[in-house]
Amino acid sequence: MATLLRKIGLIRLHNRDTEDPKHHHNHRGGGSGQQSASLRGKGGAKSGGHKPQQQQHPAASAGDASPGPGKGKGKRAVELAPRDKPPQPAAGAAGAAGAGGPRERAPGARAGPGLAVAAAAAGCSLVPAARQQHCTQVRSRRLMKELQDIARLSDRFISVELVDESLFDWNVKLHQVDKDSVLWQDMKETNTEFILLNLTFPDNFPFSPPFMRVLSPRLENGYVLDGGAICMELLTPRGWSSAYTVEAVMRQFAASLVKGQGRICRKAGKSKKSFSRKEAEATFKSLVKTHEKYGWVTPPVSDG
Repeated sequence: MATLLRKIGLIRLHNRDTEDPKHHHNHRGGGSGQQSASLRGKGGAKSGGHKPQQQQHPAASAGDASPGPGKGKGKRAVELAPRDKPPQPAAGAAGAAGAGGPRERAPGARAGPGLAVAAAAAGCSLVPAARQQHCTQVRSRRLMKELQDIARLSDRFISVELVDESLFDWNVKLHQVDKDSVLWQDMKETNTEFILLNLTFPDNFPFSPPFMRVLSPRLENGYVLDGGAICMELLTPRGWSSAYTVEAVMRQFAASLVKGQGRICRKAGKSKKSFSRKEAEATFKSLVKTHEKYGWVTPPVSDG
């Protein structure tokens, strides 16, 4: 009898040992089923009464705290997302406001950075144009006054003709030089009524000097160089003053011609030499550079 009871006990122990793994396996399957249900958003509660399963599967509890869609707490995060959206489009709405979207910008709201940048760019493009227009007006008023003053000269020292009717390009005729000079004698002998010069006025005149060169006749000495360029300090940016008038410049030039022993060139070889504005500009640029390096030499008193 005792032997029979021991056999029955062993059978029960065997059945219990064989059922426990299945029992635990079923519980694991039930736990994973609940987790899959929570992932689908159908459940948000923890599986009841199985704390060992939560310890065996920490990823499930960690996943519930993540804001992923469909999870218990993730669903709550999704529901709060619309409330959190208004601050986020504020950065993007600025671009939409800059593009001029009427629906994106609330009434009374400030313009986005797009409009500010566009306005700044427009302002930058307008400033040089306005400045150039102002300089043109100053130059035009000054030159109109210069023409009127020259027309009123009683001694007819100089006269002016506009080149192609441009107020900023003048041909100036110098009718008189010192009558005791050899240059005046040359003019009488060659029947030269005047010395013709060309003056062009830069955009920022009278704050910068005009460019001046001799056109005819061909002169030598008298501080007249290749291409008709004129070596005078007052015609350089360093020596120029906005107070100088065209009449004053021409009188100074007439004096420098006499002081430098200027003569009308009568040699055939020199008279056929290239004589152009480009050559005059290059010569003038070179002499200005030289004088800026070594300075302007004042002629001796014996030269007059």
